[in-house]
Amino acid sequence: MQKGMKNMSHKKQIKLGIMLHGPGSHMNAWKDPSVPKDASVNFLYYKSIIQQAEAAGFSFAFVADGLYINEKSIPHFLNRFEPITILSALAAVTSRIGLVGTVSTTYSEPFTVARQFASLDKISGGRAGWNVVTSPLEGSARNYNKGEHPPHALRYEIAEEFLQVVKGLWDSWEDDAFVRNRETGQFFDRNKLHVLNHKGRFFSVEGPLNIERSNQGQPVIFQAGSSEAGKNLAAKEADAVFTNVETLEQAQAFYEDVKRRAEANGRSRDEILIFPGIHPIAGATIEEAEEKYKAIQNLVSIEEALHYLGRFFDHFDFSVFPLDEPFPDVGDVGKNSFQSTTDRIKKIAREQNLTLREVALQVTTPKGAFFGTYEQVADQLIAWVEGNGADGFIFAPPVLGSGLTDFVQHVIPILEERGYYSREYQSDTLRGNLGLPYKENQYTKKSKEAIH
Repeated sequence: MQKGMKNMSHKKQIKLGIMLHGPGSHMNAWKDPSVPKDASVNFLYYKSIIQQAEAAGFSFAFVADGLYINEKSIPHFLNRFEPITILSALAAVTSRIGLVGTVSTTYSEPFTVARQFASLDKISGGRAGWNVVTSPLEGSARNYNKGEHPPHALRYEIAEEFLQVVKGLWDSWEDDAFVRNRETGQFFDRNKLHVLNHKGRFFSVEGPLNIERSNQGQPVIFQAGSSEAGKNLAAKEADAVFTNVETLEQAQAFYEDVKRRAEANGRSRDEILIFPGIHPIAGATIEEAEEKYKAIQNLVSIEEALHYLGRFFDHFDFSVFPLDEPFPDVGDVGKNSFQSTTDRIKKIAREQNLTLREVALQVTTPKGAFFGTYEQVADQLIAWVEGNGADGFIFAPPVLGSGLTDFVQHVIPILEERGYYSREYQSDTLRGNLGLPYKENQYTKKSKEAIH
């Protein structure tokens, strides 16, 4: 039996994604000597990280994105690769790990997005995934010739139709449509070409798409919104959900909520996977973990922490409020940006009676549930999966360089030993490695059903 394969028959398997966030998830990770100062635009660094993650059996790499910056933005957001471009480059230097990229439904066109991800899917041999976002930052509208940023609810209505169009375009060609018979001169089977002819409230798209399907059928759909509208969209359309939760109890509540909504949409609970983002800080001892935490905390000043906090509230200026008085009542500020995140920040501040200084430093450098010894972090990962709080995790350490090395060397071996993780890939496709079925072409499916 291979290493890491024992007791696996009855154990839930932990699936891991890695967040390619330049130097790491901490706003000043670029200051840490374990990563290049220009990590967010350093291809050789991205290549080394993803190859390290692939060797460790990570299911996918995940690239986040944003469409608006100002001088207060997180440093590595000021200067970073566009997701499709970097993932296409990384497809050429990897062979098994999935490639998931963020593209907005509010500031893109369905035909273009369908082409981009279908191309990435073909280039990578069926390893592409699309993280569907509606773009929270209001300033994005000013970069795309739009008068106003659509309200939260409207963005999700647009997203739902956008997704349906893209999925429809991905089924333009049945799997065996391209005959390519040189003897007869037949390039494709006309009966296996389908024109979408979509005319909806927001989009009018004729089709067909000018690229064939990959060997996983369609790219995997990720969704990252945790608001009510976000969860409803995920339950209808997503294969996987990226979420941010603080505790196992919150994770369990979110997990059950989304799975139930999926069932209400006629889907199986197993058809949608939940991936909380985690930011582990771990050491051989608690003392070592504390030292690492302090070093990360020292990367940021209080002024920077306030800017970072303000980003979630549509770049709100918190510096006008006293630092050591209770967190200010800012009303509905942030409601049209990162709604679920700002609601959570305000709730924690209120319940724990935190000052503005305490909130800013906590948000900038959270300790989180995955702080402690390597054993404790492994215990938590297992508890969350066994306790129906997660199907896997998106690994986003504060500093990616040292954080990934630590995790691979010390935490993954514990998970392997206990039978919860294997470095062996089960499939050539992202769907296969996530345990999701091949996405059958809707027209092929109807033909089969008609025969039977």
